[in-house]
Amino acid sequence: MLKGKHRRPSKAVRVVTLAGVAGAAVAVPLMTAGSANAASVATWDKVAQCESGGNWSINTGNGYYGGLQFNNQSWAAAGGTKYAPRADLATKDQQIATAEKLLAMQGPGAWSCAGAGGLSSGGPAAQVDTGSGQAQQQAPKQEAPKQQAAPQQAPKQQAAPKPQPVQPQAAPKQGHGNYTVKSGDTLGKIAKAHGTNWKTVYENNKSTVGDNADLIFPGQKLEV
Repeated sequence: MLKGKHRRPSKAVRVVTLAGVAGAAVAVPLMTAGSANAASVATWDKVAQCESGGNWSINTGNGYYGGLQFNNQSWAAAGGTKYAPRADLATKDQQIATAEKLLAMQGPGAWSCAGAGGLSSGGPAAQVDTGSGQAQQQAPKQEAPKQQAAPQQAPKQQAAPKPQPVQPQAAPKQGHGNYTVKSGDTLGKIAKAHGTNWKTVYENNKSTVGDNADLIFPGQKLEV
């Protein structure tokens, strides 16, 4: 577990933080690091080994970032935001360059691991290459070109069903009886008019009427 870092911000850090809102005139002199307030890269490596296990990209979510465990206030006060929003997003060299400025402002007491790393204010300036970009920011992912969907084919229209040929109905049998069927006649009506019943009339004319006793046609001749 990492020790708490930068929990005792000096007056210099507070002044620089406020100057970031009102203007940079006060902040510039405080952030200038000279050879009298510096340390070698090897010394910073030892401090980082104690602070973060030497992991310059560490972010454990405890409010302290990078190999030298800057909090966001100290990182901004020492000018680190020109490299990256947080220390863990900057390169090792950029973190050391920012640490040199914080060392000039606050002294070794800004780091709880100063003693373990042999950090002091009187060393030579670290030889670092800060570059110009934010090293840890990932390049935007290039999306693969979207494949255009193949044009949808219009649904095939189903062919209309072929009309079924109409089966010709057989012409009704005419018969040879003594009574000619008229429109509106039924076997029951004919039977009643002749004093008999429909079953008798049907049985006598079954060969003419067919199987359906309810179906007779005008012009048929029935035996009554």
